[in-house]
Amino acid sequence: MTAAGLRSAPGGALRGTVRAPGDKSISHRSMILGALATGTTTVEGLLEGDDVLATARAMQAFGARVEQEGVGRWRIEGQGGFSEAADVIDCGNAGTGVRLIMGAAAGFPMCSTFTGDASLRGRPMGRVLEPLAKMGATWMGRDKGRLPLTLKGGNLRGLNYTLPMASAQVKSAVLLAGLHAEGGVEVIEPEATRDHTERMLRAFGAEVIVEDRKVGDKTIRHVRLPEGQKLTGTHVAVPGDPSSAAFPLVAGLIVPGSEVTVEGVMLNDLRTGLFTTLREMGADLVIANRRMASGEEVGDITARYSKLKGVVVPPERAPSMIDEYPILAVAAAFAEGDTVMRGIGEMRVKESDRIALTAAGLEACGVDVEEEPEGFIVHGTGQPPRGGATVETHGDHRIAMSHLILGMAAQEAVSVDEPGMIATSFPGFADLMRGLGATLAEA
Repeated sequence: MTAAGLRSAPGGALRGTVRAPGDKSISHRSMILGALATGTTTVEGLLEGDDVLATARAMQAFGARVEQEGVGRWRIEGQGGFSEAADVIDCGNAGTGVRLIMGAAAGFPMCSTFTGDASLRGRPMGRVLEPLAKMGATWMGRDKGRLPLTLKGGNLRGLNYTLPMASAQVKSAVLLAGLHAEGGVEVIEPEATRDHTERMLRAFGAEVIVEDRKVGDKTIRHVRLPEGQKLTGTHVAVPGDPSSAAFPLVAGLIVPGSEVTVEGVMLNDLRTGLFTTLREMGADLVIANRRMASGEEVGDITARYSKLKGVVVPPERAPSMIDEYPILAVAAAFAEGDTVMRGIGEMRVKESDRIALTAAGLEACGVDVEEEPEGFIVHGTGQPPRGGATVETHGDHRIAMSHLILGMAAQEAVSVDEPGMIATSFPGFADLMRGLGATLAEA
């Protein structure tokens, strides 16, 4: 991508079969666990986006040998832990990367200084720093734990920690710190979040005990990592990212006459809330060829053009689709009736305030949106919205991709101002969509 904007225009039906980029969550974790492990870890299907590459560089800075052996194929020679980095760790735009790396680094008696781009420096890290501080780590940084900050780890105590919010990043940071904590750690989840860290720790040889306990009418998940776990290098096959697959699939649903298949998509129950919601809206989504890859179920998903209807999305579904609300809102703009999305205040502290930017972008394209403190309501008419706007993305890749998908089925073309950030999670997005028949050009 160049510094120019990107313009998406309505055109003919989208057709074809594509493969989703590797899952970003698994890609980050494969690098971090590979560096913490002893021996060789090989990875295939790694997402080679800017965020994951920043994590790869960080692992090199902490002493691991990290080499690319081909497209999506990487080799990590872990030293069984981190050594002190000689310079500041720049995590770019990677919120997941920096939070997980801070958790891992806290286990070692050393100082580590972290920074990132303007967006990441504006995102508070307090939710991760709080439990790490309870374990004995100390830090110094800007207000509310904003980057740049310096973290001093080592001599960690065990911790029994109840998540104050549904956050797989916080859970993962505690578990990674717990690898080197006296007494181990236990994380209590009032709402279950993504379990990739637990699955991958097991793949690297750790013992992770997960227990669901009924408390009244609720199920509380307890995740325990006993003291003294050792990681050993392994092979990781990264499945396709459901958050990225969402973009071509929603395009297939809203562009008349379309049929789009995305192969190899992760089907972890804690990541598929969007697909459940789209089916409730009347989407023709078919999943075939289910299979296992590195402990995760994957499958091929076909989306055919569908007349959608508005629904109320259960707030408790949010953890399984928190990154997909912007593209869901685009689907809702084409649906008949109201789509109500609440309990998603977490979106306001992502790469941007995604509630505000999603609402503003849709309104600029002629969609009636009612913004609320913890969500929004899209009032769909069952007809293509006007489009015709240039949407300000504030450097947020998901805002950019969502509105470009809208432009493919709106009455008039839609442009976004900062498409370069798409490379953080979906390198090759524009080429993939053009291969399906979309009209995308520099604005």
